[in-house]
Order: sequence, then structure tokens, then C-alpha cells
Amino acid sequence: MPEYTAVPMSATLAADEALARRRRAGERVLPMASGEIGLPVLPALRDRLAAAADENAYGPVPGSEALRTAAAGYWARRGLAVDPGLVVAGPGSKPLLFALLLALGGDVVVPVPSWVSYAAHARLAGARPLPVPIRPGEGGVPDPERLREAVTAARAAGRDPRTVVVTVPDNPTGTVASPGTLRRLAAAARELDLVIVSDEIYGDLYFDTPAPAGSPARHAPERTVVTTGLTKNLAVGGWRTGVARLPDSDTGRALHTRLVSVASQIWSSPPAPVQAAAAYAFGEPPEITERIAAGRRLHGAVARAVAGRFTAAGALLAPVRATCYLYPDFEPLRDRLARTHGVEGGEDLARFLGERHGIGVLPAGAFGEQGQLLRIRAATSRLYGDSDAQRTAALQAPDPLALPWIRQAVEWVGDALSDLTGARPHPHRHSTAPARQF
Repeated sequence: MPEYTAVPMSATLAADEALARRRRAGERVLPMASGEIGLPVLPALRDRLAAAADENAYGPVPGSEALRTAAAGYWARRGLAVDPGLVVAGPGSKPLLFALLLALGGDVVVPVPSWVSYAAHARLAGARPLPVPIRPGEGGVPDPERLREAVTAARAAGRDPRTVVVTVPDNPTGTVASPGTLRRLAAAARELDLVIVSDEIYGDLYFDTPAPAGSPARHAPERTVVTTGLTKNLAVGGWRTGVARLPDSDTGRALHTRLVSVASQIWSSPPAPVQAAAAYAFGEPPEITERIAAGRRLHGAVARAVAGRFTAAGALLAPVRATCYLYPDFEPLRDRLARTHGVEGGEDLARFLGERHGIGVLPAGAFGEQGQLLRIRAATSRLYGDSDAQRTAALQAPDPLALPWIRQAVEWVGDALSDLTGARPHPHRHSTAPARQF
């Protein structure tokens, strides 16, 4: 009997569960561990889902023609035209990514740091992750030169790396790889005969311009798979829908056959009502693009405000250009933190903020970093309110930071960091207030 592949619980989901237990116990907590987007469902999108509730047949394994055509149009408007026949839909981009690794086989290059599930997916698929560090300030993409070195060494040692997974824009760092880095990645992948799997779930949450972030599919179209979904741009993570764009090449067509076979054995077909709503969303009528733009403005305002609290405390932080994630490094404060609080690594930092201030964050180790690094990831996507009324007000506000509940959350982070670094407000300032809902 094959041995069970030991894989830990997703760090983000485990942290969410721990915070939920504390909230139920009456504690006041600030959830900044997971990237779930705390916004209400757009009414027009909800109506499309409800109208399709009677669609209860399995449908085609790769997804309905309407959804695949709409997704192809979505990518075409971003300069990545594709035949709908090379689009595969699934119950979330997360299972699609795992199914892709199953279909591709071989070991998987993952950037360091990277989203918590990439390495776990590789292990579950019977492969081994091959970690390669990113370039400073360009998260989500392994340094192309170090990628060459790592893959060459791995093959010399008898390993079989076939895929490199990237994230553009990046979780956990909130940064975006430069066009030059993406070009060099494409050249390295072509030289090494690697398939690139580009997770672009945050592609619509690029703050500096309404245009999407770059994609390696522009530079290596024959070997790049792109995945995305509606989880982040439209805040419908619980609906579980995702799409994959396969390359128009022999590699892509062969992968399509294998991927659809894997899908047929795991999820049969995506849920039909969700496909109907997703087809409408990927068609990008005005109400969809307006909601995404409003969400992008809100994420940018709050993420940058919280980033300012980290840098004011003395942490190093690359400019936040996308998503809702911050990845501060407290290395400049190492001696002070060890001396005053016994904080010597990311886990200590996360424990201090969680136990002393009720703020849930994740240590760098959850993202594949090794050693006693003083780094954490904080997500700002659930600071927008405790009710749909508050969250809608946050979306509509010209200055969301002026809203009292958002201002309070940002100040809460600032007070905790002041306590951490020595300014020391009352350490239990927030402990007796009513529990924050999330």
C-alpha cells in the first residue's frame, strides 16, 4: 500500500480557524492571516447565480462553451488571445493548479517565498518542489539565473524538473516581477524545456495602472499556462471557480488531453450555476469592471496605509504595487526585538502580534523561507468592515481611510507595532472591546 504523503494543513486556513475560535471565545481579533477578500457579492453577479440554480446536469468536463468563450475573451482583451477549445474550467484555480501538476508530471520549481500551497501541491502530485529564490522586490518569479543553476544541478543529480510555477502579481509579497525578469524567465524556461504555470489570480489588482500586470505568456506563449478566477477580483472565493488558458502548441494540446482526463476523474465538471455566473463576469460588462476598479482602489488605499505603519516602525518593505499583501522584514530591529521581547524569528513575531494584540499574521516559514528570518506576511483584505453595509461603504468611499472602522484597524496595527518596537502603548488596549466579526 503506498505511503500517505504528509502535507500540513494550509497555513492560511489553519490561521483563520484559530482566529475564529478566539473570536467565539469573546476575544477581539484582527484577521490579517489569509487573503480572503472581505467584500459583498455584486448584486448583478448574485442574480446570475440564482437564475442558474436549476442547472443541475454535469455538463462538459472542461467547462461550458459559454464560460470558455467568455474566459477566452477576457484574455484576448489583455493581449493573450486563445481558442476557447484550449480553456479548461474547474472548481477553483487551486484544484486546477494541482491538476496541472498531476498532468505535467516531474518535479516543480517554486519561487521562495511563494504561496503556501505550491510546494504542497507538488508533494501531493508525487513530485518534489525545487525552491529557487526571487530577485529582491520582484516576488512570485524565481531569479532566472538561479533557476538555470538549480535545474541544471537537479538534473545532474537525477531529478526531473519539468515545470516552474510563478505568481504575477505575487502572494505573499504584494510585488510584481519586472518585464525584464519575465523575459529572462521565458528564455530560461525555453532553454531548459520547462513549462511555465503562471498563477494570475491577482492580475486585476495591480494598483499603478488599470492595465493588468505582465504575463510570461507574452514572452513564451508556446509553453506558458495561465490560471485565474474570480476569487480575488470579485471576492467570491466560496463559489470556487477557476479557468486555465493552455498554450496553442503541441505542448499545450497534449497537456489539454491529460488535464481534461485528470479533471474527469476528480471533479467531473465545474458546478453549472457558478459557471453561468462566471461566464457573465468574464464577459466584463460595465458593472463588473466598475466593481473591480472600486475594489482595486480600496485594496491600494488600505494596503499602503498599513504598509506605512510597518515602515514607520523600522521594518523593510518593498513598495506594495498589487494585491492586499505586505511582507515586512524586521531584520534592522533584530537586536532590539530579541532583547525586549525574545523575538528572534518570524514565528516569534506572529506569536507576539497574535497573543498580545489579537492580530493574525503568518511567519515567513509558511511561504518556504528557511532560518530565523524576521519576516511576516500580513493581508489587509478583511479590514473593510464587519457587515455588508460597512464593506459597501468602504467600496464607495472617496477616502476609505476616513471611515472609523478602517481607521481603527490601521491604528490597531500601528499600536501593536509601537509596542513591539518600544513606543509601548497599553499592551491590552484592544482586549476588552466586543469581538470583531469576520
